[in-house]
This record gives sequence, structure tokens and C-alpha cells, in this order.
Amino acid sequence: MKKFLQRPLLSLLAAATLGLPGAPLNAQVNLPALGDSVSQDLDVNDERQLGERYMRQIRLDPAVVQDPLLQEYMDGIFQPLVAASRKLGHIGEDIQARFAWESFLVEDKSVNAFALPGGFVGTHLGLIAMTVSRDELASVLAHEISHVTQRHIARRIAGDSKNSMIAIAGLLLGVLAASRGNIDLANAGIVGGQAAATQLSLNFSRDMEREADRVGFNVLVEAGFAGSGMVSMFERMDQAYHLMDNGSFPYLRSHPLTSERIGDARTRLALEPFARPRGLAEHALMAARARVLMDPRVDAWKVLENYDAGARNLRDSGGYEQLGARYAATLASIKLRNFDRAEATLRSADVTLQLINPSPSEMAAARRQLTYLRAELAQARGRPMDGMAALDSLQGEKSRPMLMERVALSLVPGAGEAAVRESAEALQTHVSLQPKDSFAWSQLALVWQRLNQPLRAVRAQAEVYAAAGDLNGAIDRLRSGLRQSRGPDADQVEASVIDARLRTLVYERQALLAEMYRGRYIPPDAELPN
Repeated sequence: MKKFLQRPLLSLLAAATLGLPGAPLNAQVNLPALGDSVSQDLDVNDERQLGERYMRQIRLDPAVVQDPLLQEYMDGIFQPLVAASRKLGHIGEDIQARFAWESFLVEDKSVNAFALPGGFVGTHLGLIAMTVSRDELASVLAHEISHVTQRHIARRIAGDSKNSMIAIAGLLLGVLAASRGNIDLANAGIVGGQAAATQLSLNFSRDMEREADRVGFNVLVEAGFAGSGMVSMFERMDQAYHLMDNGSFPYLRSHPLTSERIGDARTRLALEPFARPRGLAEHALMAARARVLMDPRVDAWKVLENYDAGARNLRDSGGYEQLGARYAATLASIKLRNFDRAEATLRSADVTLQLINPSPSEMAAARRQLTYLRAELAQARGRPMDGMAALDSLQGEKSRPMLMERVALSLVPGAGEAAVRESAEALQTHVSLQPKDSFAWSQLALVWQRLNQPLRAVRAQAEVYAAAGDLNGAIDRLRSGLRQSRGPDADQVEASVIDARLRTLVYERQALLAEMYRGRYIPPDAELPN
């Protein structure tokens, strides 16, 4: 199996953790509000802990995409939707305080998105790549957020536990019939019980999908996105599914589109004032970036490198498809280290953007993305000063992508020790404010290694695990650092910092274990289960 995050293993993970017979995690497992009977099965605290158990494994998986530009773009869509849900009253104080509300990206070319317990929402890069506007992408995220706010996960767990009783009853009847020698009746009882449970689960899921459509549409519009995004997304996916049902659309399998759901979306749209899609140029660039990153095979990049060759024949409204094609071709050429070709294609992308001539704000957003691509090209070519000069044109922008790109450029040979030290200082400030940023910690570990600070590098590596929720891994790295600190030339100040941090994490692990295994003896060095 290629990656942990592929759907079959996610399904097994859900079945093992939730006690469901193979229930796919990507299909929304469904739950209600505090106070109704379902909350007795899984309250908000338990749901968040369940989500954290998933995320402890997911965050460290290489299939999770650590791309600052794409993550920033997704957060710029995701967080306004969460805020809109809060404004509409869908997120109460209990869920707001306890749930994570975290969006993450998965390196997978299939068209898919899914919600996990506790407010974690994953998006496959293939979904981003197939959308033509941020409104379409926002409609999917609004739908997934609504699964969380409506407590569908708990409702599905409660429903499936009842359905499993039907299946068990059928199984027992089958066993009883078999003991009496009636094999046909035994098979009928077993199969019939499974079929009845499956049908109940499907009926329940359809109700939840309709509710997520309705709630998600209101959230989408409240957040300032065009409601037409949900309708066009439905229509695009329905057409693609019928034209090429090759398994690349798992979102449609877990969220079955029906004429009723599409018709309901059109009806809701007719009741809303017309809103024109915005940000098409920037979205075309981010969809193109996702298209390159979703499939890291050389053969796939070679196809995308030539994608711009037919750009003049791509006829879409306003030329946004041409712009995206040239961005994808540039990035693919960078990955293939065909730098001259990348430079030429990037210049043609600049020309295409000028021809499109969007509004000033949209022009600025698109130019920013092309500037970052130019810095990325300079980094790959080993020209850090050219990359720094490109970033300087953004006139003092202070963002996470800016920080990470400057750090990457400082690690290029020839950047100079002063640039590396500047990166160390900037990253140290960043992680003190954002201690859960595991990618920033991993970059800081590289910086400390470059500055020949091994103990600080080990501590930063430990914080990568801690930020991901893997306390076992963090403790192991810190203990390794303590062993290294026994050397004669070791930095004893840093050794004391490592020792103090180790004590803190061991205490946190014991507290988590105590909560997981209430009333049971826990050995002092017990580890959290994966």
C-alpha cells in the first residue's frame, strides 16, 4: 500500500477505532447536538480525542502536504467558512472551545474531501485541481464543515451501532438455523441481516448528506462566496463521474449525487442575489499548483511540462485556463530541473495575466503567486540572491509563506551564514508564537544543523513530533539529545532546556494515559498507543 492516507486503510482505521464493520472514514460518519440521546454515545470531548488519535498518525505521514502557499490559500477559504458557521449559530461554545477546526491537505490525485471527528477536514489535491473557482472549492469545504457542526459523526456512530445489532441478529439466526442443519436458511439469515443493516446505513447517510447540503449552502453564502459555486461543483462532478467512472471520484461514492440534491441546490441559488465569482486568476494558479504536486511521478510532470504547448487552443472565459496551464508547466519544469524552459514559461504566464487584466486586487493576488514561483525557480537554480530580490518586490510582506521561502533560500549553498542566522532568529520567533507548526520546527532543525548546533537541531526535531501529537516520538528524540549532551563540548544550557522539556512531555503523556485508562495502573514509562 502506497500511503497511510489512501482510502482502504482509512476505512480500516475507522472500523478499528469506531467499532464499525468497515465503514469508510471518508464517507461522513454522522452525529447530533449536546443534550440529545446521541451525545451519550460520543460527547464533544470524546469526539475531539478520537480525532486527535487519527491526526497523531496522519500529521507525520508523508502523504500530508506541507506546502505553505497551498495551505495558506486553503486556510483563507476554510477559516471564513468556520466563522460564518459560528455567526449562523451552528457552532456553539462547547464545539468552538473543544474542536480543532483544522484543515489539511493530502497528496492524492483523486477527487475527494472528508471530515474527521473533532473538526479536522482533509482535502485531496485532486479536488483542488479540478475546480475552476474558489467558490466551488468553498462549497465542498462548507459541506464538510456542516458534517462537523451538525454532529453527524456522532449520529453515524450511534446509527451504525444500532444497525450492527440488526446484522448481529441476522448472524445469530443464521447460526441457529445452521445448528439445525438448514444451510439455506442460515445463509439467508446472515445475508439478510447484513443487507438490512446496510440499507439502514445508506438511508441514514442520504439524510445527512441532504442536511449538509442545506446547511453548507447557507454557510457558503454567509461567508461571502457565490452560491453558484455549489451548483457548478455538483454539475461538474456529476458530468465527470458519468463520463469517466474510473475510481477517481471517491467523493461521489461517499456523497452520492442525485437529481434531487442538484435540483435543491439550484432552487436555493434562485432565492439568493446574484454574486459573481471572484479571485479566478489566483484560483487558476493554485489549482495548477495542486495539479503538479498531487502526482510526484516524473512521467506526470513531463506531461504537465508540455501542458502550456496547447494553451493557445484552450478556450475558456477570460483566459484563466491558459494562465493555469502556464503556471503548471513552469512548476513541472522546475521539478524536472529544466530551468531555461521554466524561465520562458514563467514569462509567458506574466504576459497571460496582463492580457486577462483582472481587477486590481485580483491582479495583485495573482502577481504575488507568480512572484513566489519566481523565487522557487531561483532556489532550485541555486541563485538565492535572485530569489531574495524577487521576494523583496512584495514590499515587506510578513506571512508564513514569505518566512518559509526565505528560510529555504537561506539554506541554498552560497546564501551566506548571515542569512542562515537570520532564518534561525525568524523561525525561533515564529515557533514561540505557533508551537504547533510542525513544518516550521522541521525547517528550524535544518537551520540549526547548518549552523552546527546539534543539540538545538535535536530539540527542534523533537518538537516536530510534539507538534504532531506524537509524544512518544518527541520523548525519544529528547532522550537522544540528553545522551548527546554528555559529550565534553556539548552546550550545557541547551542540555538543561532539553531536560526540562523532556520532563514536561513525560508528564503530558502520563496525563493522557491516565485519562485514557481511568482507574487502571499505568507503568511510569508507558507509551501512548498509536
